[in-house]
Amino acid sequence: MTHDHDLVLRPTAAQTEAALNPPPGRNGGDLVVETLAGLGATTVFGLPGQHALGMFDALRRSDLRYIGLRVENNAGFAADAYGRITGEAAPLLLSTGPGALTSLAALQEARAASAPVLAISSQVPTAGLGGGRHGYLHELPDQAASFRGVVKSVHTVRTQSQIPSAIAEAWTSALTVPHGPVWVEIPQDVLLAETPIPVVTGGDTFPEELPPRPELTAVAADLLTRAQRPAIIAGGGVVRADASKKLRQLAERLQAPVVTTFGGKGAFPWTHPLSLQSWLEDRHTTDFLEDADVLLVVGSGLGELSSNYHTFTPRGRVIQIEADLGKLESNHPALGVHADARLALQALLETVGERTDPAAPERVRAVLDKVRERIASQELTLEQDVLAAVRGALPPGAPSFWDMTILAYWAWSAFDAKAPNTMHSAQGAGGLGYGFPAALGAAAADPTHPVLAVSGDGGALYSIAELATARQYDLNVTWLIVDDGGYGILREYMTDAFGEPTATELTRPDYVALAESFGVPGVRTSPQTLEADLAKALAAPGPSVVVLPAVLRMFAPTHLD
Repeated sequence: MTHDHDLVLRPTAAQTEAALNPPPGRNGGDLVVETLAGLGATTVFGLPGQHALGMFDALRRSDLRYIGLRVENNAGFAADAYGRITGEAAPLLLSTGPGALTSLAALQEARAASAPVLAISSQVPTAGLGGGRHGYLHELPDQAASFRGVVKSVHTVRTQSQIPSAIAEAWTSALTVPHGPVWVEIPQDVLLAETPIPVVTGGDTFPEELPPRPELTAVAADLLTRAQRPAIIAGGGVVRADASKKLRQLAERLQAPVVTTFGGKGAFPWTHPLSLQSWLEDRHTTDFLEDADVLLVVGSGLGELSSNYHTFTPRGRVIQIEADLGKLESNHPALGVHADARLALQALLETVGERTDPAAPERVRAVLDKVRERIASQELTLEQDVLAAVRGALPPGAPSFWDMTILAYWAWSAFDAKAPNTMHSAQGAGGLGYGFPAALGAAAADPTHPVLAVSGDGGALYSIAELATARQYDLNVTWLIVDDGGYGILREYMTDAFGEPTATELTRPDYVALAESFGVPGVRTSPQTLEADLAKALAAPGPSVVVLPAVLRMFAPTHLD
C-alpha cells in the first residue's frame, strides 16, 4: 500500500550521473550559488571581501547576474528595491564583520517595509565560532547577534552539507508573510574548501500562506455591513500582497472612504470618489477617521506616521488586518485579524453585505477641500509646483524611490503614485541614503521602465559612489537632487524648536560636474524648467543626474496643535 507521504521524486539518469561525477574545482561557494539558482534567483547584489571570496569566485561558474555596489549598505538598499519590485527574495552577498555590519541600516529598512532580502555573509573560520577571541580578521564575539533584532531569521552554517538546506530555509522565511530580510552566515573555510557534494539541482520551497480565521472575518463582515460611517486605512501590506483590486472592490461595496498610508501609496486610486488620498499628517483627515463608527485597517500597524504622530484616537470599532503578529493591536484595541491582506480581503468580499451611501463621496470631497484650503493658506506654491513638475515628467508606470528629504515628505501626502508598487521611500526605518541605490536595484529588476530617484543634497552624499555602479551596469536611473545646502528638514525642525539650526549646513560638491566625472550626464535645472529637463533625462537611456537648487519648506504640522 502506497501513501502520498511515501512518494519521493526519483532522480533522472542525467541527475544521477551528475551527482556521481560532480565537476572538479568546486567549493562551498559553488553550493551557495547553485542553491540560489535552484531556488529561482537570477540576480545577486553585493560587495566582495576577503572571507567571502569563495562565494564570489563561484559566481563566475554560474549564470547568476552580479551587480556590485560600492558600499554594503547601498547594496542592501538595492536588494531591498529588487525585492519590492519583483516580490522575489533578493540575494545580498557580503563579507564578515565590517562588511556585514555596514548593511544593518538597509536591512532595518527592509524589515520595516517587508522587503524580501536574503543576506548571505561569510564568517570567521569555523574554529573561531562560539565567542572565543582568536584574533581572526573581522572577528566578532557573536556576529549573528548583531542581526537578530533586525532581520526575520538568522541561519548559521557550520558544514558544507548544511548550505543548501540553510539557504532554502532562509529563502522560505524571507517569502513567508510578512516578507522581510533574513540572514545566513557561512565560515570562510567552509566556503573555500573543495567540496565532494553533488551539484545542487533542486530547490523548490513553499512559503506558508497566512489565511484569516473564518470566525474573525465573519464578525468583521457583520460589523462593516451594519456600519453607518465605515472608513478604511490601507497600508503597505495591501501593496505587498498585491491586493489593491480587492481593496477597491470592498471599498466600493461598502461605500467606505479610503486613505492610504505613506507605505501604502498607490493601493487605492488617487482620484477615486472614495479616495481620501494620503493626507494622514492633517487634522481634517484625522478627525474624519476618528468619526468612523467602524474603521478597517488593512496592512498597517498604525505607527507614528500613520497615526498623525499618535494623536489619532478612534472612537468607533477598529478592525485590524495585519500579517505581522507583533503589530496586531500594538497601538489601538481592535478586532485583530492575523492574516495576509489579500486573503483577508477576499474572505471579506465573500461575506460582507452591500451598503449604499450616496453621501460618502461628498464627505470625502469636503475633507479634501479643507486640506487644500489649509495648505493654500501657507503660501507654498513653489513646493507644490516642484512636486507637480516631478509628477508631470514621470511616466505613469515608472517607479520612483525617495530619500528622506523635504520633497519626499511632501510626496508622502500629496503625490499621486498612479499605480500600486510604484512609489517607494525609506519611511519604514527613516534612514538617509535610500533613494539612489534603491532605484538602481529597481532598474536591475525591470529595465523596461525608467526609474526616478529623489534625494536632498545631504542624502545624496551618502550615495555618490554609486554613480560608478550606475555607469558600470548602464542602469536606467535618473537621479533628481534637490540642493538646499544642508539637511533641510533638520534645519526647519531645529529653527522651530530652538530658534536657530546647528550642524545642518553642508559644504557640497558641484553635483553636475561630479556626475560627469563618472561619465553620467548631468544638468542643472530650475523650478520653471524642471519638468522638461526631468522628462528629457528620463527619456534618455542609461543613468543621468538632474540638480535642482531650491530651498523647499514643509507644510505646517497639525499634531502639535
